Amino acid sequence: MYRFVNPLLKHIIHRSSFDTAARKQCLKYLKALRTLQFNGLNTIFLGETDISESLITGEKILQEDSLNLPTWTLIHAASSQGWVPWRYRVLLRDELPMKQDEDIFQEFCDSLNKFYGKCIIVVREKRQPSVLQTKEPTAQEKITHPQDPSVIYMSSIECCPQIAKANGHELLSVPLPYNYLHPMDVAWSSLKWFIINNRKEFCLRSIERMYSYRCILFSDLVEKGLEKMTPGKWKMATNKVRRWENYYLDTFA
Repeated sequence: MYRFVNPLLKHIIHRSSFDTAARKQCLKYLKALRTLQFNGLNTIFLGETDISESLITGEKILQEDSLNLPTWTLIHAASSQGWVPWRYRVLLRDELPMKQDEDIFQEFCDSLNKFYGKCIIVVREKRQPSVLQTKEPTAQEKITHPQDPSVIYMSSIECCPQIAKANGHELLSVPLPYNYLHPMDVAWSSLKWFIINNRKEFCLRSIERMYSYRCILFSDLVEKGLEKMTPGKWKMATNKVRRWENYYLDTFA
């Protein structure tokens, strides 16, 4: 029997990629994560999601037309205790800079120092395409010009390992086939279901002789939606991820 996955949960599980290389990559990530956690660092999950205009308004738009409508990118972070108390961002995609902004990541690292101390910042693996090299670097070139750890790119910000380390943090990325080890999808699903079910309550309508206007309190809608993901729900989501981590540590080791 076919099972249709809801689009809000489309990133949850991809079982077809569980090959040997992916398992080794996952085990390497989990061992690094556990070592840092054992050393007293707090685990913080940083993520982003897109919110389309049609999701906010509830209007039914054809697939080809939806590509031309405004879309906002929400950037936020959380731990097992709840949302991180920092100034999260909601950015209009068309206004995003061509080069991802490092200043947001620096501000985020500063906020973590203030509220948590040293942290492990966990993001999803999404690397910027690089230009193919014409030749393999020689051994001497590798010594004189060592490659820095890969910068991890999100749609809106650039997560730099050097910036994280300079602030006392460590930056890790969840291996691509194991994205469900990053619990932010649970929060994004909760937020979007709240928007779908409550957008009319955040809508103001003005009717005049010739025209009618509708105003949606977008910021308030997002704020209330985020509040629905309570610390208790975050605890459940991170505990579920923790169980998967323990399972893979036992299975892949």
